[in-house]
Amino acid sequence: MKEGVIDVLMYIFSSYADQDENLPEDRDGIDEDLRAAGFDPGEIDKAFEWLDGLAEVEDIPVIEQSSLSTRVYALQESQRLANNAQGFLYFLEQSGVLTPQLRELVINRVMALDTEVEVDIEDLKWVVMMVLFNSNDNHDEDTLMHYEDIVFADQPAIFH
Repeated sequence: MKEGVIDVLMYIFSSYADQDENLPEDRDGIDEDLRAAGFDPGEIDKAFEWLDGLAEVEDIPVIEQSSLSTRVYALQESQRLANNAQGFLYFLEQSGVLTPQLRELVINRVMALDTEVEVDIEDLKWVVMMVLFNSNDNHDEDTLMHYEDIVFADQPAIFH
């Protein structure tokens, strides 16, 4: 199986996010499950490193910015994020799903993916959901489910 880090992360998220009672108690248990599913041990290790980085939210500074501000991407970020993915991040921020701090964490985690390939909107959606589910913001389950509907919707969300 030729899978990358994002594939391992998507598998972990989709397998364990809603199943607290079935989550192996330690990293070794998750590692064993991933190997049994056919993932490469090197990619599994990279995925765990990526998740460790996600847990280090304190490294992303609190950002105070005007709602009229626009995020300008560095060259490396522009090369990593497809144009439609950049637009999608803007949409999520403007609709209140992402704060500027969470946006920066999403970009940080995209840049931490071990890939030279441009990250498309579908992979970005998974990164966004992993960041949202891990964030310290006080999101209740209904809010997270609403955000999940927005992020994975095939059509733009309508806000009332």
